[in-house]
Amino acid sequence: FVRATTYGDEMDLIRASLKVFPVPAFNDNYLWVIDDGQFAAVVDPGDAGPVIAYLEAQSLTLTTILITHHHGDHVGGIEDLLARYPDNAIQVTGPANEDIPACNSKLREGDAVRLAAPAIAFEVIDVPGHTAGHIAYYSVAADWLFCGDTLFAGGCGRLFEGTAKQMQHSLAKLRALPPHTEFFCAHEYTLANLRFALAVEPNNIALQKRIEADTTTRARGEPTLPSTIGVERETNPFLRWDTQDVKLAAQRASSGKIGPNTAPHLVFGAIREWKNHF
Repeated sequence: FVRATTYGDEMDLIRASLKVFPVPAFNDNYLWVIDDGQFAAVVDPGDAGPVIAYLEAQSLTLTTILITHHHGDHVGGIEDLLARYPDNAIQVTGPANEDIPACNSKLREGDAVRLAAPAIAFEVIDVPGHTAGHIAYYSVAADWLFCGDTLFAGGCGRLFEGTAKQMQHSLAKLRALPPHTEFFCAHEYTLANLRFALAVEPNNIALQKRIEADTTTRARGEPTLPSTIGVERETNPFLRWDTQDVKLAAQRASSGKIGPNTAPHLVFGAIREWKNHF
């Protein structure tokens, strides 16, 4: 159930000392636990029960809760975790512009989060669109990105509070990360997303191969995550607004309102609107 995450000599030390585990919750959520074998941080614990079960099965001490945005399936377990471990002095980090329960470290782009145990540091990236204050956590040393509901494997989050222009700008920031960056999103939506991606780009060979591989992975009962930024650049239509086939698909989806020289956020917006009704 745990995917190996080893890329390059510079990342060997941190990736050898830390593990990222997807704790399943609800129907399709992953609550990511980062641990060093003794101490743990959890990302977006929407449900405390599965997290507590994993921590106690692995004899881990929870030190940090990292929150990307305010939706209930990402924050619902915070208070129960704090109640379960009242002596841990748990740090709760979250977006400065959203109301996060028990948050004692409010973050915005340019801030850094440095955990002593497990030993890992993150840069904060503002990624509004899905919600108004959504943030992502990027570890330069590990080349890991925890992005909540902004970028999905093969897709992206719905625009509940932000605009298409905001979301396209947010995704452009993530697309600019190194291609071998592994990202850990919050939902197992991959196969459904890839079915839509194929409707957008039916001639994309890399996408066809990905669908075959990820279908096999899911048939084994394994998560398709983490994915990488490089894979998404090749196969995710929501990162491919400047690709000719995606522009043409946006033009068709918008009944000709999107032209060949349309701004990227309008191409993205047409594809996102199509996905809403796919």
